[in-house]
Amino acid sequence: MPTVTAQGKTMQCKAGANLRQVLLANGVDLYNSQAKVINCRSLGTCGTCAVAIEGEVSATNWKDKARRSLPPHDPARDLRLACQTRVLGDIAVTKYDGFWGQGQTPVW
Repeated sequence: MPTVTAQGKTMQCKAGANLRQVLLANGVDLYNSQAKVINCRSLGTCGTCAVAIEGEVSATNWKDKARRSLPPHDPARDLRLACQTRVLGDIAVTKYDGFWGQGQTPVW
């Protein structure tokens, strides 16, 4: 079982599990500010669940690429949408500041 480390917590999940679901099920504060209330609930359209990931995850799909190609995201930046990402191996997740998680300062 892959291990996910985020917000100072370590949790296990099944290989292929949706990262957003894993984080929320384990009490990780995935969303900044009012994005906790105003988000697309996993449709891949809002971009507020953007995180940096180290480790083995699924390839970037078209929804993730499309949303992160629009402001305020920068397609050149190595972020992923948690709602569009499958956990394949052990990973470490970092959340940045900014409403969409697009900032430069780590929140956790």
